[in-house]
Amino acid sequence: MFLISDAQAQATTAAADPTGGFSSIIIMVMMFVVLYFLMIRPQQKRAKEHKALLDAVAKGDEIVTAGGLAGTVVELRDSFVKVAIAPNVEVLVQRSSIGAVLPKGSLT
Repeated sequence: MFLISDAQAQATTAAADPTGGFSSIIIMVMMFVVLYFLMIRPQQKRAKEHKALLDAVAKGDEIVTAGGLAGTVVELRDSFVKVAIAPNVEVLVQRSSIGAVLPKGSLT
């Protein structure tokens, strides 16, 4: 009998709070806004910068790939780049794997 009266008291207090649903929606919206500004927006900014870097690659640029391969761009294709990594040694890498463009003279 003691436990039943406690359960009835809890049920009446939960039903008496009409703003409970609205405040939880506000909290969820605020969490999404924080998530957007801390995770989604910076990732989109980095992707845009990487796309601009890939579009700016030209013949003769010194690059480093995501795998650490460094060399000079010899030929540009649609989705691939031919890179000279040593005298008489050229490899084909995907444009998307280019990690950075180095300043001129970095590899010599």
